[in-house]
Amino acid sequence: MPVFVIEVLGSSVASGIIDNSDLIEETVVDEKVEDKVTSLKMTRHQKRKIDETHVEGHEELDAASLRENEEFTKVNNIATIELGRYEIETWYFSHFPPEYNDCVKLYFCEFCLNFMKRKEQLQRHMRKCDLKHPPGDEKYQCSTLSMFEVDGKKNRVYGQNLCYLEKLFLDHKTLYYDVELFLFYVWCECDDRGCHMVGYFSNEKHSEESYNLACILTLPPYQRKGYGKFLIAFSYELSKKEGKVGTPERPLSDLGLLSYRGYWTRVLLDILKEHRGNISIKELSDMTAIKAEDILATLQSLELIQYRKGQHVI
Repeated sequence: MPVFVIEVLGSSVASGIIDNSDLIEETVVDEKVEDKVTSLKMTRHQKRKIDETHVEGHEELDAASLRENEEFTKVNNIATIELGRYEIETWYFSHFPPEYNDCVKLYFCEFCLNFMKRKEQLQRHMRKCDLKHPPGDEKYQCSTLSMFEVDGKKNRVYGQNLCYLEKLFLDHKTLYYDVELFLFYVWCECDDRGCHMVGYFSNEKHSEESYNLACILTLPPYQRKGYGKFLIAFSYELSKKEGKVGTPERPLSDLGLLSYRGYWTRVLLDILKEHRGNISIKELSDMTAIKAEDILATLQSLELIQYRKGQHVI
């Protein structure tokens, strides 16, 4: 591999558009990438409650934070849910409204995400529900796959229901109660019965820290299909379109970091294999919409970059 001189500069990004073929070909069919991505969401900058419950971080928490973490990760009361054609075992505790405290199973409408205590309630609801896809605009479509953008301000109940659902599968996740501040990008498999949610990511509308992804989830029946990697790639395509660099919200879980590091590695190596001559961190950031700090950390983890004579060199 040729030697590139890497100049560590500020980062910016050129505007771009979403390339359907690249996203599908390079992400959805890649089954090597782990899709069990855990929560990347804390709270907003303006009223941040720091409960950075990393696996290794408990010694840094005060007693109140530890009690809060124990409350949020205590034994789950909802053992299973029914969503579409799947019955899914849940992983974590979720703070549903008090009237659902005695339930061990919940029944979700897969289109509006309303949840019920009994199967017959769901059946009655499905006869009345006129939705066949998430209540938003279709932003991307390829074959039988579609992405819908749901505005939390316009669809507050849907956003809250999605957060209740998500918390059943994500540890160290803070429920959103102010969903109107977020956009939800819901990824669906579509057939003649409708568009069935397989996963999603959320994005704060106005992030002061250049975050392009707040939380990400692929539902258990649809994991190991490359959908998690696709959702990450889509978040960066949105950043390119907006002419910005992006980065996921911290803290990242171990699996979250693994998934992101895999995406960053593939994107950067693809560029470096084709590039001739020197290239700067800023240029890589402009081309990929990946934040300069994430690029530098990725190259260092790959042992592809060294500091020589006052500059970083691949």
